Amino acid sequence: MMLRLLNPERDGPALHAIFGDEECCTYLAGPATRSVAETVSLLKKWNEGTEETTWAILESENGEALGRATLIPQGRDVWEIGIMLCPAAQGRGLATKALSEIIDHAFDNLGARRIFADVDDENAASIRLFERLGFQREGLLRANWKTHIGVRDSLILGLVSTDPRPGRN
Repeated sequence: MMLRLLNPERDGPALHAIFGDEECCTYLAGPATRSVAETVSLLKKWNEGTEETTWAILESENGEALGRATLIPQGRDVWEIGIMLCPAAQGRGLATKALSEIIDHAFDNLGARRIFADVDDENAASIRLFERLGFQREGLLRANWKTHIGVRDSLILGLVSTDPRPGRN
């Protein structure tokens, strides 16, 4: 597994496997994109202001993007983290490895004090992933998001720099 900074034009066609898939987009604010061009446009929009903290997840140096992970600044030393992986790449530990590397980068290089994930409270796979990485359930924000599938609750999971991080070398 390796990370490289996301390039929406380069990575958009491969990432359309995520963002063009209704099931993958269940817990996003909006529905799946209808075309590669729409995926590229969405990635460009999301990438604004996070060009140095949004990565494509790859299996090899010359491989195509299998996922997208990002850190979004939420204050001087607080970051929100998010990840999505192509269905064909799930179940191989890529998300755990990618997030572990990004978390280390945030704490060791960006001066993060706290990292949090805002996860739909019904997204069991994402909740398990973040909990495996040491994130703690901090609270439930009821009716927090109005999305394409209705009004949704957010489970906030947090990790602070002094928390134990399972599996960290």
